[in-house]
Amino acid sequence: MDANSIGHSTSGALTGKEIADRLDKDLFIRPLLEVDKQINELGIDFRLGCDFLVSLQGREAFINASLNGDRPQRNIHQFFQPTRRQLGETFILYPHQTILATSLEYLKMPDNLFLMLMMRSSYARLGLTISTIVQPGYCGCISLELTNNNRNSINLTVGARVFQAIFFNTEKTQYYSKERKYICQVRPEPSGAIKDQDLGLLHELWCAENNRTPNKLSTP
Repeated sequence: MDANSIGHSTSGALTGKEIADRLDKDLFIRPLLEVDKQINELGIDFRLGCDFLVSLQGREAFINASLNGDRPQRNIHQFFQPTRRQLGETFILYPHQTILATSLEYLKMPDNLFLMLMMRSSYARLGLTISTIVQPGYCGCISLELTNNNRNSINLTVGARVFQAIFFNTEKTQYYSKERKYICQVRPEPSGAIKDQDLGLLHELWCAENNRTPNKLSTP
């Protein structure tokens, strides 16, 4: 990516001052424990929340994200163990492990801003990765899919400023104009991929190509 494309891609990003001016007007974030430290030149630092979903290795060979097959879809919640920590406690993320978490902060986005969430540089250098977009009009805590790509375990402090959000201007949208799977969540939620409507169509196409009868399995 060259300098011109970088400049163009961030031309709509809000500065820290612009973000501060919109707080409690059309952009709401609670709690901001240290406003001066969390709002920086280009974005806001978000903190690691208290609730986690940890993937479990169960008796099933895989998590089924398809409607193909003859077995009922197993509730995906059974592949995750919920756990909770208090502010200031620690959570160990093991090598090559992905956990589901949320931001400590709850936010209400206006209908003409979206944000991109990324690791703060200090945590990215430990091998942690995340990639999340929050759409205009969203309200709730930010869902985090946090992965440790390091060969070593990482001990994280709950409540630490681990992530940075960059806000971008966009045209007004209607977030609730279509059905949403994740609305106003305050705790981590496992994937709802099995609820995607196009899976039904793809299942029928697969059955037609393989002389199978489409199943009537209900999704969780």
